[in-house]
Amino acid sequence: MQAPSLKTTRGCRTSFALLALLVCQTANAEWFESTGYATIDDGDIAKARSAAVKDAIRQALIFSGASVSSIQTVADGVLAQDQLKIKSHGEIQQISLIEERQESGQFSVTLHLDIFATHNQCKQSLFNKQIAVTRSQLVRPQQARMGQIFDIPEAASRRLYDTLQGRNMAVRPVPYLAQPINVSAFFSQQFDYNGGLIEEIAARSNSQYVLLSQITDIAAGDKQNSDYAFWQNDSYKRSFKANFALYDALTMEPLWQQNYVTEGNWPFAKTDIIDVNSNRFWRSDYGEKVQEMFNKVSYDLSAAVQCLPTKGKILHLDSDKIVLNLGRIHGINEGQLLTIAHRNDLTDQFGGRYTHGVNTLTQLRVTQVNQQSAIAVNIDKRPLSNIQLNDIVLINTPEGDEFNL
Repeated sequence: MQAPSLKTTRGCRTSFALLALLVCQTANAEWFESTGYATIDDGDIAKARSAAVKDAIRQALIFSGASVSSIQTVADGVLAQDQLKIKSHGEIQQISLIEERQESGQFSVTLHLDIFATHNQCKQSLFNKQIAVTRSQLVRPQQARMGQIFDIPEAASRRLYDTLQGRNMAVRPVPYLAQPINVSAFFSQQFDYNGGLIEEIAARSNSQYVLLSQITDIAAGDKQNSDYAFWQNDSYKRSFKANFALYDALTMEPLWQQNYVTEGNWPFAKTDIIDVNSNRFWRSDYGEKVQEMFNKVSYDLSAAVQCLPTKGKILHLDSDKIVLNLGRIHGINEGQLLTIAHRNDLTDQFGGRYTHGVNTLTQLRVTQVNQQSAIAVNIDKRPLSNIQLNDIVLINTPEGDEFNL
């Protein structure tokens, strides 16, 4: 999967590869020209066309600030308008089919969409949120015996990372897949998990948020084909259930949690050993269903974080200069204004820590931007004597949002 690039100019944006998205803005509306791609599986053109159109519409809606609850369907190439639901941020006035193509097993659809905004897009969505994508945990490893797919936690997490990486949304994923993580406590109702693990992952990946997941079921169901059809390979329905939870690395608290369920045909023989990193696996009906789930996760996750504040921390102090862990990848540019909040954490009787930020009037202006860091200078007359390492940095939005932890 190729990750699309994104070039932004005043009023127009263009992205290529997985999604070619052109946006031009007028006084009252934005029009989007978006191209979505889908794999043609077993010659099913209608299915590929539907998937490509859905992907293109989702991308256009999310770029416009809309929150998608369901997606337009395709019937013989005709867009069915009655199944579109958008959550108040934008409204599609018209969709036109410009082009559709088949090439190298891929189906592409190019659409023209006129979107009229009904509400102002939240200013925080202009800045990206870096999220550490961790390796999933398989709750019932014995279910992996059919196909010997014991590597499915790492392979699935890698696939989710690739999916997030390939979409130009608010999420900027960072892979944290090298080692397994016991995540059971993070999905329990007792909230007795180790917050220090969240902090460690975030520090090593320079991430503001940490995404944890567990695969709860990959069991095979009943055989699909008849015993009388002896010339056919056995085919089974197989489930894929997963839970996801997003944690704030600053407060160590869960911000978003969602369960997903799907199933697909498992076309492989019971004795086959399946490479879960291969195209053979991901182009099977089962792999396609899991990929569709990850597409849904990527949209839901982006919608959950796009209006949250992008926060960083101070890494180094040198006179009136400050190095912070926010950079170009977060959407920071030279001249960006920042606010500082002192960290004054509180501890309860059980040793639990609660992050507490005390607002300051200190204002910073960014003078140099790197990919993952930036240098800012103090623009106030007040000295920086009270500022410390790991104090919190918040991006000033055009609305002048106050610090909110």
